[in-house]
Amino acid sequence: MESFRQMTNICIRIGLENDASSLKRLSLLSYKELRDFNLPPYYKLCAISKAAGILAARKKSIRRGYDTKNPCLKKRILVSCYRFKVSGNSLRIPVGGRQFAAIRLNQHTAQVLASDSPLRVCSFTLTEDSLSLCIAKDVPKMEEVVGTVGVDRNLNNLTVGNDRQVTYYDISKATRITEATRSITRSFKRNDVRIRRRMVGKYGGRRKRRVQHLLHKVSKQIVESALKSKQGLVFEDIRDIRRLSPKGNGQGRDYRARMNDWPFHEVKRQIEYKAAWAGVPVITLSRSETRGTSVTCPRCGERLQGSRELKRKLWCQRCREMFDRDLVAVLNISRRGRVRFARSEGVGGEAMVQEPDEGPTWPKVILKVDPTKLTRQAHEQELTEPLKDYAMNESSAS
Repeated sequence: MESFRQMTNICIRIGLENDASSLKRLSLLSYKELRDFNLPPYYKLCAISKAAGILAARKKSIRRGYDTKNPCLKKRILVSCYRFKVSGNSLRIPVGGRQFAAIRLNQHTAQVLASDSPLRVCSFTLTEDSLSLCIAKDVPKMEEVVGTVGVDRNLNNLTVGNDRQVTYYDISKATRITEATRSITRSFKRNDVRIRRRMVGKYGGRRKRRVQHLLHKVSKQIVESALKSKQGLVFEDIRDIRRLSPKGNGQGRDYRARMNDWPFHEVKRQIEYKAAWAGVPVITLSRSETRGTSVTCPRCGERLQGSRELKRKLWCQRCREMFDRDLVAVLNISRRGRVRFARSEGVGGEAMVQEPDEGPTWPKVILKVDPTKLTRQAHEQELTEPLKDYAMNESSAS
């Protein structure tokens, strides 16, 4: 592991000197410099690949405008995707000279690898205190997609559904966890920066693990429900939403802290990899397609009106009805995702060739069908009944 760390740092130094971050160029420049290490050649290739990934991440940070230092691999590590083998309850790693070192796997990992036969181990990462395995399998795509399900990400809840069914998942516990961690770290009065940094890292890691576990349970339920009903998942693009809460914009300190600690990307990441593992299609709408999803009436398309007294309720001036903001957003996301999915799948049938009756010299006429308009019109008709029922329930409750 120490030799692998040294080889990676040599490759990083060569890449910085020659401004090389691609795997091919870095291999040509640094492979001869690693001839002094008495290791199998595939470990040298993995060290070059590891250095190329570190240099690519540094280049990406510079492109985004972040100040970065020269990277360096500090921990002892060993990464490889060649010549290893999982045999029973142990991982056999080649050490050269046709010799192998065996590392015993824990009971959970051995059961997972033994229970699912299509699983294959692609690579391993070995450190001084952990072993990580990268596994993969061939996932068949969903043969028949019945519809789409919109996912609206909010600070305290996740709204998932379409015109047939809408489900609210409460994730306000994640907000409470981040607020409690923030209050604990603010209470530190120690003048030693090193101790404060270590304590902040300890409580920050605890917060991260608790929030990830909470989102794991919610994302698992969402993917299982979509797989059972044979529906695709649709997300909206909200990558730049934190730009609405910069420092000095007049908002409160606690409000800006809650918005900047909002794990909206972690929700999407967990749902995406679980959906890919289960074969559920996922669509991410563009910014132009997601504009106005929370303030557009799903029935008539007019802009909804709101106020501080109404809070999460919005009023349609044309339909004369009150709607919930999360319900409006998830219906619009689901509808636009269904239009996008129908366009990509080519719903509406193939183009028809019509043979005219007047003479053989006439050219063939192609009758084209626009699946987007047909899908949108049909979906707008389907939305009418659920919205009527929702409006009747709201009026009776009031």
